[in-house]
Amino acid sequence: MSEAIVPKPGSSMQRVALDAERLGLKIELKVMDQSTRTAEEAATACGCEVGQIVKSLVFENADTGKLILLLVSGDRNADLSYLSERYKLKLKQCDGRRVRDETGFAIGGVAPIGHAAPIATYLDESLLRHGTVWAAAGRPDSVFSVDPKALAAAIDPTIVAVKD
Repeated sequence: MSEAIVPKPGSSMQRVALDAERLGLKIELKVMDQSTRTAEEAATACGCEVGQIVKSLVFENADTGKLILLLVSGDRNADLSYLSERYKLKLKQCDGRRVRDETGFAIGGVAPIGHAAPIATYLDESLLRHGTVWAAAGRPDSVFSVDPKALAAAIDPTIVAVKD
């Protein structure tokens, strides 16, 4: 694991740091020596369980056309049929260019905070079982740790089960 860093002005990591400060979240940004693009890679880099990794998945709401951010535990997969049936969330894949344009983050580095524009956010209830989780911090090689309950309190997501 690498050392904590101060992000460059105007960078996606700085947006994450500034939003964390605005939200009252105490985080420490880290740029890792290895990839954190997948949950498994991130868990290895962070020295934690895969379930402690926050997967930030961006979908398009098929009914409204708006983007949805789904924060999922690294050891879970979002069951889109289940989410549609239980929560009336009809989600479909979203183009990577659109994700970057509307969130300000490239796929693999989408953070749960610091978005370029507001985005409806849903949080997998299984993330709340951990005392600490690790989330992307704006780049595929950067992360931050946070108490998932503090994150949920700060961003006020809709809490969901991502599968039956």
